[in-house]
This record gives sequence, C-alpha cells and structure tokens, in this order.
Amino acid sequence: MPGARIERVVTSGAFSLDGGTWNVDNNVWIVGDAREAVVIDAAHDADAIAAAVGDRRLVAIVCTHAHNDHVNAAPALAEATGAPVLLHLDDRLLWKHTHPDHEPGGYLSDNQRIQVAGKELQVLHAPGHTPGSICLYAPALGTVFTGDTLFAGGPGATGRSYSHFPTIIRSIRDRVLTLPDTTEVRTGHGENTTVGAEEPHLQEWITRGH
Repeated sequence: MPGARIERVVTSGAFSLDGGTWNVDNNVWIVGDAREAVVIDAAHDADAIAAAVGDRRLVAIVCTHAHNDHVNAAPALAEATGAPVLLHLDDRLLWKHTHPDHEPGGYLSDNQRIQVAGKELQVLHAPGHTPGSICLYAPALGTVFTGDTLFAGGPGATGRSYSHFPTIIRSIRDRVLTLPDTTEVRTGHGENTTVGAEEPHLQEWITRGH
C-alpha cells in the first residue's frame, strides 16, 4: 500500500480583519495515505476539501492560526467527517471572531505530536503573525507547513491586530531556520520554498527583529 503523501488543494475566498476584506487564494494541505489523513487549514470550501479527502478517515483538522481565511470551513468539515478541529490556545480569541458559536475540538501545545499514516507531525508554536500561530514539522517527509509565518521571500504580515513583527522574526529564527536546509516549506498562500533558500533573505529581517 502506498505510504504517506502530501496533497494541496487551493481554495478561494475572503480574508477579513480590522474592517478590511481582501480576496485570497489559500493552500489547504492534506497529509496522509490511502486510509487516513490530516487536513491543515480548512479554508473557504469544506466540500472541495472533503472531496479531496475522499473516503479516508480524517484524523484531525489542524489550524496553523485562526484568521478567518484559514478556519472558515473548519466547523463544516468537522461536521461532515467527525474529525476534531485543533488550534493553539493563544488564538482562541481570533477563532471567536469567525466562529462565536462553535468551540474547537481541542487545543494544541508546543512540541505536541500528531500521528497520521505512520508519520509524525510536530507542533512548533511560532507566534508573531498571530499569538497562536504554529508550524507543523514532518521530519520523515522533509517538510514544514508554515501557514502565514513564513512565505517564499520573507515573513508573514504583521501589520494588523494581534500581530507583532519582532516576535515573528524570533519565531522564524528559532523554530524554522533551525530545521535542515533541505526542508521544504509549504506555506498558507503561494508557492513552496526551502529553509535553505529563505535563510539568506531573512538575515536582514532577523537583525531588525532584535
């Protein structure tokens, strides 16, 4: 039987915060094998995500952070599949902005491990973009899922409520750039990159963040 693999579903919708709204395309990541899977960031379209999961058992719906464009389809996907929605406790207030009448299924903590398809996803608390932002590191797959903490070319945005520039720089420096250079960075928006490719671009940002 084929082993664990990574799939991407791109969904489109709106990101809203601080009175503004922007149209965005989101990367929804699915990690699993033929029997079970984990969804990372259930964005915009629960039906499209459920179709990509198919008849596999969904172990969990993991939120890298609680901005509405990363969690707006999570309750519907949870209802359709029975999987719990998991996010870091420090993003509970942001979650309530989008889902005031729904509680998540559980809260993540730093260094927590999630098992799927014989592989381990390690939770790396990486605040800055939001207080509860996390990355998910899959060492056996040579991949880290960074949400909106790190993109190809630099850090995620820190110009809106709940964000903090020096904090995101520390998170990238201490939690992401310490991973092997060959680690593939799979982001919440846009194209993939690698830790080694991003490190030279981030030196100026890291210096500014001290």
